[in-house]
Amino acid sequence: MTRAPICGAVKTRLAREIGPVAASALTRALTARLLRELACDARFRCMLAVSPPTATMARFPAWRAGGRVQRLAQVRGDLGARMQALLDRCGKEPVVVVGTDIPGIAREIIADALRLLRRADAVFGPAEDGGYWLVGLRRRPKILKPFANVRWSSEHALADTLANLQGCRVAFAKTLFDIDTGADYRRYRRLESAATRIIFAKNL
Repeated sequence: MTRAPICGAVKTRLAREIGPVAASALTRALTARLLRELACDARFRCMLAVSPPTATMARFPAWRAGGRVQRLAQVRGDLGARMQALLDRCGKEPVVVVGTDIPGIAREIIADALRLLRRADAVFGPAEDGGYWLVGLRRRPKILKPFANVRWSSEHALADTLANLQGCRVAFAKTLFDIDTGADYRRYRRLESAATRIIFAKNL
């Protein structure tokens, strides 16, 4: 799931701390990175759920970074309504939904989450702030609807969602951090800088 990287209209809470230009640039960079990481993996099929619904692949080159990726329009509503609509539209196979503001996503983590769904009804990737960066549903024999009365953008999001899954088998993927605040952004920049130095050292 991603929002169009329109300056002033994306990552607005973060933009208040780092500025709208940096926030939109971050969205473009993370989306392109995620698609490069996941879209070419033959173990799963990637779809990009975009907001606003009128946003097109042609307008935003970052969305084409992974090659052939199907575009889906997000419906209107809160995060739970938008995720539920996506899960309802994707047939009966296991599905995982992730955002594009989590720099630590890797293809093996996604593959592991799908493997967990062979035995579990739902899988979550916990975020360090009490929310979650991944949700996956097995979807057989029925599609679960776990997003009612969830306090989104709070430390209660994961606990509230789990409360809706009483009696279901739940598994957990790796805990990662997402970029919602200026502190998160500075942490991301430090990690990126360290990774660049390591790559440069290896090339010496």
